[in-house]
Amino acid sequence: MERQPTTKLLIGDWLVDPASNEISRTGQTARLEVRAMRLLLCLADHAGEVVSIEDLLNHAWSGVIVSSDSVYQAVTSLRRQLGDDAKQPTYIETVPRLGYRMVAKVRPLTEATDAPGASQSSTHVERARSPVDAAAPAASRARAGLAVAIAAAVCIGLVAISLLHAGNGSVAASPQNVATQQPEKSIAVVPFLDLTEGMVEETFADGMTEELIDKLSKVHELMVPSATASFYYKGRKIPVADLAKSLGVIYLLDGSVRKSGSRVRVAARLIRADNGYVMWTETYDRAFDDILMVQDDIANKVTAALEKQNL
Repeated sequence: MERQPTTKLLIGDWLVDPASNEISRTGQTARLEVRAMRLLLCLADHAGEVVSIEDLLNHAWSGVIVSSDSVYQAVTSLRRQLGDDAKQPTYIETVPRLGYRMVAKVRPLTEATDAPGASQSSTHVERARSPVDAAAPAASRARAGLAVAIAAAVCIGLVAISLLHAGNGSVAASPQNVATQQPEKSIAVVPFLDLTEGMVEETFADGMTEELIDKLSKVHELMVPSATASFYYKGRKIPVADLAKSLGVIYLLDGSVRKSGSRVRVAARLIRADNGYVMWTETYDRAFDDILMVQDDIANKVTAALEKQNL
């Protein structure tokens, strides 16, 4: 795909501006780290093709010696900001043992009407109205008025029904009451906190969260919200019961990571949302030699421990 380095692109629903390192769509704007933008543009330039880890390293980290883990962490971050799901990708697809592929539609932004949400009315040529055309707006207004009247009647009826129920002593469901209506075998992984000094291991914490979601989703009959749903609440202070209600689960798994020297400590705990009780907790210490191996090892142990809880 031929393009100038500063050409704006449309990638799926997102408008990508390489000059400012920003991506945006209706009501949302996010700024990407420089290498994350390079990686995104490299995948976009080869949309539909598999791009190897080596090629992505050479393109995004040229002149810097890093491991393939850097690509993994950058892709994880990109997916989160794009609202993509690794298991059902609409933007970046993982091709096992080969690399990554951009599966979203990619095209250069050539005119203002290409922008997301732009009106297309300017491209239409206004034609002379016939008598039938002139009558159409009046008919449309009449139909709209009828629809509004019907909607108002329905709303009044619903309000009356709710007042009758209130008079009979019914109580609105609290978050705790709603939570108990969720499937008993349901759990959400809350994004793990990075407690390392300077918070320099956030990508590892996010990777730990995604690994746990992936492992738990493979447990038979266990319902687990996607990473996209969990990361939506990252950094938000929400009561446990309300968070579980929003995610439609009974249990929450949260935790933290802390790196010190060549070792990493991961703490995890299982909470039952309707009463706030901690059902299980554990801490794991590992050498930080291989990030992916550490994440996979701890995720396996946490999953095994949760299965013993009959989840």
